[in-house]
Amino acid sequence: MLERRVVVVVYAGAMALDITGPIEVFDTANRLLDPSGARYRVDFVSADAPLVRTSSGVVVEAAPLEAGQGPIDTLLVPGGWSLQNALRDRVLVSWIGGAAARSRRVASVCGGSFLLAEAGLLDGRRATTHWAYSEAMACRYPEVTVDAEPIFVWDGRFVTSAGVSTGIDMALALVEADHGAALALETARFLVLFLKRHGGQSQYSAVLDAQLADHPPIRAAQEWVLGNLHNPLSVAELARQANMSERNFARVFRREVGTTPGQYVERTRIARARELLETTELAISQIAGRCGFAASETFFRSFARTLGLTPKEYRHRFQVISPAGLVDRHHERDRNPL
Repeated sequence: MLERRVVVVVYAGAMALDITGPIEVFDTANRLLDPSGARYRVDFVSADAPLVRTSSGVVVEAAPLEAGQGPIDTLLVPGGWSLQNALRDRVLVSWIGGAAARSRRVASVCGGSFLLAEAGLLDGRRATTHWAYSEAMACRYPEVTVDAEPIFVWDGRFVTSAGVSTGIDMALALVEADHGAALALETARFLVLFLKRHGGQSQYSAVLDAQLADHPPIRAAQEWVLGNLHNPLSVAELARQANMSERNFARVFRREVGTTPGQYVERTRIARARELLETTELAISQIAGRCGFAASETFFRSFARTLGLTPKEYRHRFQVISPAGLVDRHHERDRNPL
C-alpha cells in the first residue's frame, strides 16, 4: 500500500478542531514515517464546496461530495454547532452511509457520531460522543449503545470519539493501528502532547475534576492537600488548614466541592498515582507511599474500586515514558481490531 486515503466530510458550521486535530496527526505521522511506509492522503469533500466556513470562522477548501467516490481507507466525520442542520441534510446523511460502505474504517469526532447514527451505521454498536450530548444521542438512537465515559470507542471498523480534542487521541490510535505504537508515540511527542491517551480513559480529566473551589478557606484546604498527599490527611487537619470547625468545614466543603473531604482526598491521591504510573518507572509500592497510602494493599483496593484496574494493569495500558524515552509496544497490536 503506497498511501492511505483519508476522506474528511466537512459542512458549514463544523468545528474546526474536529477537523484540524486529526489531520495534523496524520500529517505529522507522514513526516515521521519511514520512506517505505504508507502515507496518509487527506481529501476534503462537502455539499457546501468549494469554501466551507467552520463555526470559528476558519474556512476549509473542499471538493464536491462526488469527488469522494472510490475506495476510502478512513472516512472522518466531524461534529459542530450546526449539527442539527447537518442531520436534516438528507443528501449529506445518505452520502455518508454510501461512503462508509466503501471505507475500510469510519471515524467520527464529537457530534459526528450523530451523523453516523442518523445514517444507520451504528445500530447494534457501542459508540460515544461528547459527554454533554450522550443522553440526547441515546434517546434519539435507541439501537445504539451510547457510552459517555471513554474518550473514544472502537467497535469493529467504526471509531467514535468524544469531545473535540479527543479526535487527536483517536487519530493517534489510528496511526498506531496502521504503523505501530512507536510512530504514534513519536507523533504525540512531536505535537508536544503531554500524554498519548488510550481510548479507555475517561472523558472527565483527573486534573479538571480536581479544580479548586471559589470559597477561600476551602481552596486553602485543597491546596494544602495537593502539597501534602504523602501525609495522613484527616478531616480535622483539613479543617484546621481552613480555620474552620470540623463540622462546619465538612458541611461547607461538600457544598462547594460536591463531595466529602475524605472522598476528595482519595480521588486526589488516585489522580496523582495515575500521573506517576503513566510517566515514571517508580515501583508501585513507592507510588503508593508518595500518594499517601499507608499500605500497598490499601492502594490496590482504592485504585481498583475507582478505575476497575489494578495499578499494574493501568501502567501496562497507559504508560508512555520509559528511561529510554518511547515505549515500543509493537507486540501489543493484537489489542486493536484493525
